[in-house]
Amino acid sequence: MATEAGTRRLVALDEAAMRLGLHPGQKVADALALAPDLVTVEHDPAVDRAALEALSDWCVRFSPAVALDGDDGLFLDITGTDHLWGGEAAMLADLLARLARWGVPARAAIADTPGAAWALARFGARFGDDGQIAPPNGQRALLADLPVAALRLDATATAQLPRLGLYRIGQLLGLPRAQLAKRFGLLLTLRLDQALGAGGEALVFRRPACPWLERLAFAEPISAPDDLARATGDITALICRRLEAEGQGARRFEVTFHRLDGKAMSVRAGLARAGRDAARLTRLLAPRLDVIDPGFGIEVVTVFAGDVEPLSATQARLDAEAGAGLDETLAPLVDRLVNRLGEERVWRADPYESHVPERALVRRAPLAAPSGAGWDPDRPRPVRLFRRPEAITALAKVPDDPPVQFTWRGRAHRVRRAEGPERIGQEWWRGDFATTGPGRVRDYYRVEDEVGGRFWIFRQGLFGGDEVPKWWIHGLFG
Repeated sequence: MATEAGTRRLVALDEAAMRLGLHPGQKVADALALAPDLVTVEHDPAVDRAALEALSDWCVRFSPAVALDGDDGLFLDITGTDHLWGGEAAMLADLLARLARWGVPARAAIADTPGAAWALARFGARFGDDGQIAPPNGQRALLADLPVAALRLDATATAQLPRLGLYRIGQLLGLPRAQLAKRFGLLLTLRLDQALGAGGEALVFRRPACPWLERLAFAEPISAPDDLARATGDITALICRRLEAEGQGARRFEVTFHRLDGKAMSVRAGLARAGRDAARLTRLLAPRLDVIDPGFGIEVVTVFAGDVEPLSATQARLDAEAGAGLDETLAPLVDRLVNRLGEERVWRADPYESHVPERALVRRAPLAAPSGAGWDPDRPRPVRLFRRPEAITALAKVPDDPPVQFTWRGRAHRVRRAEGPERIGQEWWRGDFATTGPGRVRDYYRVEDEVGGRFWIFRQGLFGGDEVPKWWIHGLFG
């Protein structure tokens, strides 16, 4: 129950309450008058939403494209997946049987359009556990006898149509569309078109619709670690054979293990370059299988391939004695490092158009295509650039000269050679003048000490200003 405008009302009911004649929206006081033993609990929308989202994630075993429908429904796009069960009827029966076994009451229907499936599931004639399936292009006849509320109209139109004698959808089909739109709004004609297939309807799927899905079901549940590893190899082989047949490769693979209790657990692997080598993928996924808790058993395994792109076959080199190329030997190493350490820890520095050192590079995937940009050879940058400059003390013959000595981390360094200065100002268009004024100007020097160490240091600020210039070290050349 929930409180609306100071009145407590029923929000949802179980089958026993509905058999007593109670209905959603009814006042709790009236319901208690009809059923004095009625047990009520406070409605928690967040918990209901989380449960519906969990159910939608579970439905991924039936279709990778699942969309939420309000607070109590789901849309599944089963195009191209029903053959895995032997047809639509078998798939629908399996879905409803599983939900019933877990105590989840559900009604379902299959049709060409989301609107027709919604109407048949919620307002169709009472049917058995097998559900109702509309034949291809046959939803018009089935919808004709349904009430107008099955069109998902707003409350005003749903209440007004019966007052005018229009109770069934079939009555609307014979009326002039222009008059319907003028009298009841464009939503009515839009819902009619969507239900009959004359108008499109976009669904927002919780997971992007992915055609690269393979499914492996077992006659008996599996749980042994060796069986999980073997199933991983089998399912990756299925998706890789399909990718190869269509001349494609993928960068992301996700293997999901579906338990008997409905929970799903996934392991993921990424490739530095698009590929379709099942053995290589299995080696990357196998170390991660220890996080899979099979519970009472795994009954279904699915695999998704993401970031799919064309991948042509590679011809072996004629001069075999030359060995494999650098990329061929480096890619497996990068894949192992990325999957073990994480994508954010393995990267390559690429040039970025900015003269400010902190912004002069961006992180890219290790084997990503080169951007084509490069650093100015006349302005060398250190091999190691500190994340933050570190303060130092320095002595110079005259204020604007490079230092002859500086102290860094408690150690004194006597300068033998120095190059510079290279003056770098802040990018004034990124902030106000107070953060980019003369006090932020930097004069960089490349200096070498007596033992051969090379440093990149700078003096921040100008002499004669409000603040005394300070010295910093920003990197090491080697």
